[in-house]
Amino acid sequence: MQTKINSRDAAETSTATPTAAAGDKQQAPDGTQNVAPWVAVWQLALTAAAVLAVDPTRLSGVVIRSRAGPVRDAWLREFLAMLPSGAVVKRVPSNIADGRLLGGLDLASTLASGRPVAERGVLADCDGGVAIFPMAERMTSYTAAKLASVIDSGVVVVERDGFQLRHETAFAAVLLDEGIEDDESASVALADRLAFQIDLSDFPDRMLREELEGGNAAEMAEAFAVSVDDVIAARAAIREVTASDKVIEALTATAYALGVDGMRAPNLAINAARAIAALNGRPEVSDDDVQLAGRLVLAPRATRLPQPPPEDSAESEPQSEEEPDQTPPEDNSRDQEPPENEEPPESPEPDEDETNVDQPLEDVVLAATAAAIPEKLLLKLMMQGNSSRGASKSCGPSGQARNSTKRGRAVGSVRGDIRSGARMNVLATLRAAAPWQRLRAQSTVGGLARLGRLHIRKEDFRVNRYQQRTETTTLFVVDASGSSALNRLAEAKGAVELLLADCYIRRDRVSVIAFRGRAAEVLLPATRSLVRAKRSLAGLPGGGGTPLANGIDAAREMAEALNRRGDTVVVVMLTDGKANVARNGVGGNRPLAEADALSAAKSLRQINGLRALFVDTSPSANPRAEALANAMGATYLPLPHAGARTLMNAVQLAGSIGKAPAR
Repeated sequence: MQTKINSRDAAETSTATPTAAAGDKQQAPDGTQNVAPWVAVWQLALTAAAVLAVDPTRLSGVVIRSRAGPVRDAWLREFLAMLPSGAVVKRVPSNIADGRLLGGLDLASTLASGRPVAERGVLADCDGGVAIFPMAERMTSYTAAKLASVIDSGVVVVERDGFQLRHETAFAAVLLDEGIEDDESASVALADRLAFQIDLSDFPDRMLREELEGGNAAEMAEAFAVSVDDVIAARAAIREVTASDKVIEALTATAYALGVDGMRAPNLAINAARAIAALNGRPEVSDDDVQLAGRLVLAPRATRLPQPPPEDSAESEPQSEEEPDQTPPEDNSRDQEPPENEEPPESPEPDEDETNVDQPLEDVVLAATAAAIPEKLLLKLMMQGNSSRGASKSCGPSGQARNSTKRGRAVGSVRGDIRSGARMNVLATLRAAAPWQRLRAQSTVGGLARLGRLHIRKEDFRVNRYQQRTETTTLFVVDASGSSALNRLAEAKGAVELLLADCYIRRDRVSVIAFRGRAAEVLLPATRSLVRAKRSLAGLPGGGGTPLANGIDAAREMAEALNRRGDTVVVVMLTDGKANVARNGVGGNRPLAEADALSAAKSLRQINGLRALFVDTSPSANPRAEALANAMGATYLPLPHAGARTLMNAVQLAGSIGKAPAR
C-alpha cells in the first residue's frame, strides 16, 4: 500500500504557525517553496481525523477547539467522509436529559400502557460509531462524568425507575469546544480520555476558503490522500499490527518527560501508532509512526518542558591535589610537523544516517514531540516555570457556581416542595409517578382501577435545580510610590487600562486602589464604568514612600466586603515589593515595614475563595516580592523590561492557568 501519512512531513507541519498569511511560504533547504504554514496545520488536523477513523473505539475520540464556522465544518466533513458507509453518527446536545443519554423510563409508552417501559439511550445506540457533542464547553459536570464512565467501562448501566439496564457500547466522542475565553472549555477529565486535542481557534478560515475556491483543493487532497477504502483496509489490518517493547518504552518515557501523568495517554499513543502503521500498510510500528503518535497525542498534553540531560559529574569534578597525576606523558611526535610531501589525513565527515543510528528512540520521540507542543501551551509552560498544571484551575472572568432552586441555569431536578417557591419540573414529576400508576389505581377507594387518571402523590414532586454564577470583581492594587514610578508606573497604568477594557467586555466589575506616601486610597469603587476607571488612573501621581502593608490591608477590606456580598474577587497587585513605610505611617524602618507587609499578605490569604495575582514590576525579579506572593497565596509574575501590552498578556495568561492555593 502507498504511504498515506508521511511522518517526516508531519514533523515539519507540527511546528507551523496557523496565523501566518495565506501567501507566506516556507523555504525548504533545497530552495523550493513548501506549503503555507496554515495548510501544514490543516494537514496535521486531517492526520488526526484519519487515525481516529481507523480505530475510533480504542482512541475514544477527539476535542476540537474552534468556534462554529467553515474551519470546523470542513474538518467534520472530512472526518465523516473517511468513515465507512453505514457508520452510526449521532449529534448529542450538551443539555441532554439523563434518561435520553443513558436510557431509562419511556414516559409516553409507560403512561399509554400502564406499565413501565424501558428505552435505550443515545450512547447505547452509538455502539461502533461516532457521537458528536456540540457546545461541549457547556456540558454539565454530571453529564461529563457519566460519559467518562461509559468510555472507561464500555458499558451503559442504568439502575433506576425499577429498571436494571446494561448495554455494551464503544464509540468515538467528538467534543466541539466553542469556548472563547480560557476558562470556557470542555471537561478536563473527559478530554483526558480522548486521544486527540486539536486547537483550530486561531485558524484563518478565510484563507482556507480562498485556497479551496482558488483551485488548490486538488493539491491539498494529493498531499493528504486517505480514502474510505484505505480506512477499511487499515481497520482489517490493525489487528495484526504489533508494537515492540522499544516503542512502548519510548512513548512512556516521553510522557514522563513532558509531565503527562498516568498510563492513559501512553496507551492512547500506542493505539494511535498502531493505527498509523496500519494506515501505511506496515505490520509493525516503525520509528516514524511512534514520532507522529507522540506529536498527535502527547504534545497537547504536556504539563512541563523536558529537562536537559544532566552533565557528567565525573567530567566537572576537579582533580584532587592529593591524587597523583595519572595523565600519560605527552607524545612529542604529535607536535612534529609532517613531511612536506605528505598531506595530513582527512577526517571523514560523519553521515547523518550514521549519527542517528546510535541515538535512542526515546530521545528521538521526545525531541519530535517537544517540537510539536502548541504555541499557546508552550507559552503557558514557560510562564509556569516547568511547574505542573495538574492542580491548576481557571480563575477567569466567570464567578463561582452556586446552586439554587429559583433562578439561574437549569441543571436537573430534585425532590422538593413546590410550596417553598421552587418551580415544579412536570416531566420529572410524571417520570417519578409513572411506574406506580397501576398499583395506585388498584388501591383506590372501591377497588376501581381507573387507568385513565394520573395518580400523583407528594413524594413524586420534582422541582428544578438551577445553577447561577456570581459576579466577578477584579481589584487592581497599584503601587504609585517613588520606587515604582522610577521603574515602570507608566507601563503599569497602561496595563491596567488594557485589563480594564478586557473586564468591561466580559461585563466584570473593576475597582482600583493605589498606595503611596503614608497610606492607601480607593481611587475607584467596584463599578462597570470604563470611563470612570480610566479617569481615576489618569491623574494618579507617582512618588513618596511605599506603604505596602496599607495597600494590602485596603485590598483585604474591600475583598471581604465583596465576598460577603457573594462576589468572586480577583486581586491583581502591581508592585515592586520594596516596602519602606510601616502600618502606622512611619517611614525609614524597612525591616518593620517588610514585616507588616508580610503579616498583611498572610491576612489576605485567609479570605475564602480569593484569587490573587502578584506582578513584580521591578527591573529584575525581587526575592522579597516573591516571598510576599507566596504569603498571600498568589501567582507570582516577575516581568522585567516588559511593556503595557506584555504585562497585560502575562496577567491574562496567569489568570487562565493559575489559582491561589487552597486555604
